[in-house]
Amino acid sequence: MGDNVEMGVYPTRKALAIAEEQELDLVEISPNANPPVAKVMDYKKFLYEQKKRDKALKAKATQVVVKEIRFGPNTDDHDYEFKKRNAEKFLKDGAKLKAFVFFKGRSIVFKEQGEILLLRLATDLEELGKVEQMPKLEGKRMTMFLSPKKTKSK
Repeated sequence: MGDNVEMGVYPTRKALAIAEEQELDLVEISPNANPPVAKVMDYKKFLYEQKKRDKALKAKATQVVVKEIRFGPNTDDHDYEFKKRNAEKFLKDGAKLKAFVFFKGRSIVFKEQGEILLLRLATDLEELGKVEQMPKLEGKRMTMFLSPKKTKSK
């Protein structure tokens, strides 16, 4: 036991005495080690620093917003233009866009028209966003994802 004291490893009582003498806390770092590892520190200050680091990391993280636009397979030009303007606004705001064609009942026979509609939207929005996922049929929905292009103004 005398060897351990020389190397800086203190028995629990001595470590507690040292912590009290310095008016700090004895914090157990790894309890499963043999002997258990502990550190003398100001625990409240440690928690404060950790909270500060976590808050800084959270502030740097960007939240991804996904906006949805729904079409029917036989959407006419006026409705298409209206929805395209909304899609442009979403992409300019930096949100991802999920455009989908919903096939009701027997309208599934128009899946080619739905794909053409989504590809037309992709080409119309080419300067604002890039296609992340090409149109893909999943059940009664044909879905396509667009993500905004990085703007140089920021």
